[in-house]
Amino acid sequence: MSVDLQTVKRVARLARIAVSEEDAERMTGELNAILGFVEQLNEVDVSGVDPMTSVTPMEMKKRQDIVTDGSKTADIVANAPATEENFFLVPKVVE
Repeated sequence: MSVDLQTVKRVARLARIAVSEEDAERMTGELNAILGFVEQLNEVDVSGVDPMTSVTPMEMKKRQDIVTDGSKTADIVANAPATEENFFLVPKVVE
């Protein structure tokens, strides 16, 4: 797969990136080099390799699965104009 100048400009427009004509020409070569490397990686046989998240085996740290109130109620209602017993007070609207 290769990328042409129109594809680079289209991707830049979709990504909302302003790209000059010179930059688009330079990016065409760079993207083609990247895609060539990815195609080269596809040739590697990884059928016997297990998926991994790190090169060193690690155990994820896990917290206790308990229900808490978060101890943040005072912080949550701190900027509210009116509160009562950690609830927001809002004006009653009757139409």
